[in-house]
Order: sequence, then C-alpha cells, then structure tokens
Amino acid sequence: MARPAFDPELSALLAEMPLSTELSHEMLQQIRRMPSPPFKTDAERHDVTVGEITLTVFRPRGLERPAPCVYWIHGGGMMMGDRFSQIDIPLQWLEELGVVVVTVEHRLAPEATGTTLVDDCYNGLLWTVENAGELGIGKIVVAGISAGGGLAAGVALMARDLDGPEIAAQVLICPMLDHRNDSTSSRQYSGDPGVWTREMNEFGWRSVLGDRTDVSRYVSPALAEDLSGLPATYVDTGTAEVFRDEDAAYASRIWAAGGDAELHAWAGGFHGFDAIFPAAGLSVQARRTRTDWLARRLV
Repeated sequence: MARPAFDPELSALLAEMPLSTELSHEMLQQIRRMPSPPFKTDAERHDVTVGEITLTVFRPRGLERPAPCVYWIHGGGMMMGDRFSQIDIPLQWLEELGVVVVTVEHRLAPEATGTTLVDDCYNGLLWTVENAGELGIGKIVVAGISAGGGLAAGVALMARDLDGPEIAAQVLICPMLDHRNDSTSSRQYSGDPGVWTREMNEFGWRSVLGDRTDVSRYVSPALAEDLSGLPATYVDTGTAEVFRDEDAAYASRIWAAGGDAELHAWAGGFHGFDAIFPAAGLSVQARRTRTDWLARRLV
C-alpha cells in the first residue's frame, strides 16, 4: 500500500536502528532482559508497593504547597517496559511545570491478561488520590505513551464510569486504543521492518487477550460507545504509524460527544518518534506543543 513517508531527519536516524517486522516470545524475553535507559533528575524520589504494583513518586525539591500531579503509565506493547520507561517525558514536565510525577509499574502480558493491567493502573491512581495530602498534590493528570496511552484512556473511562477520582486532563501519546488492528494505517505499516508494525501490534493484543471475544472497553478503549464526560484530552500521533487512524478516530469521537480534545498528527512521525529521538526537530516541536497544552490545563 502507498503510505506517508517518514520525516527525513527521523528516517536517517531510524536507519541506524535494528528493526524487525514481527515479535516472538523469544524476542520478548531478550528485550525484557535489557535494562531501562538511565535517567537523571534532581527530584525527590519515593518508592512504594501497593498490592501487586510498585509506584515511584518524584517531587520537585523544596515543594511547599500542593502541586499538580502527572500519573504516568509507561509504554511497551503491554508486554515490556517498567515504570521508568520513557520517564524523561514526565520528568521534563516536573522540571518545567513543577508537577509531581507518580509512575506506575503494572503487571505485564502474557503473564497478566484481560483487565489486569488497567486494573493495576486504576488501583495505583486510587492510591495516589488517597494519599494526595501526604504527597502534596492537587489536580491530577493521567498520561501515557503507546500501550500506556491506551491504559491511560482506559483509566479515564473507569474513573468516569465508577464515579472515581476527578481527572483534570488526559495526555495520550501515540496511544494503543483498538485491539481490532484493522485500520488503514495499521495495514499501511505491515510487512516491512519498523518500530511498531501491524504484526507486532497483533502479537501484543493476542498476549493480553488470547482468544477472548468479550473484550472490555477499559482494555480496548476504542470499543467504548460513549466518550462523553471525559477530561480534557490531548491526543498525539504520527502520520506514518500504525496507530494514526485509531488515535484520530478517538479524538473525533470525543468531539462528536461534545468533549474537549486536541489532536496532533505529526507529518512523517513514526511510532514513538519523540521518545526514541527527542532531539530531532519534529520531536522538539511535538514535545513543546504538548508541554504548552499541559501548562494551560494546569492553570
């Protein structure tokens, strides 16, 4: 199929990376053994275990009054990663906007299946709200990237449906929203090596769902019939990636329900481009635009 080309700078950077078309259980175990990239922060750090999950709280030093909180959910196809994956994104918000960051380490597929992952994330949010006074936080934003973006969307739906915590905004970065994996963009990015292909996406969803036919809207948020009553939403995607169409459709359906959503489809951006190559020109622009939107929502 014809498909949008990658941004030239990003394409050159991507050429230096080893890529594949499909994932296997053997490849998954190899990836899991790789350590998370190191990160630097001057923030105060506190780790806590809540049931089956672990959370880390990062607070700006010298914080004397309640600050907004970003509840962060990492990416990794629902099968990989930990609470420090892509952590540089919310830590940038900590530095620039003075937010507290709470990042959750949920259980992973295929060991955990069904709603387990989104339930873990929601339980971590409940803990955060219950301890808001001790943590020194006010408004809460739910944010995530890729699989974490899909889980963030599921958490926002759960909070709405269960009369749960009030969420001020949700930031969905190239979110993984639709287990059906049958959009035009998913078919465009199939058959050739890439960062995240249709074949990889199928492997990820199968790891979570198996042969289930009763898929929960909290796991696959695109199934939610009603997208009204959601918090202000930022949806970020690239034009050259599998999730482009499901992400654009999600934003469009929020508008159709009378909601507040802002959609950015970055021309030539592949999946997770600004997380992988944050210094590239398009990445800098995408991060700046996203941060500015969040700053307005936190006023």
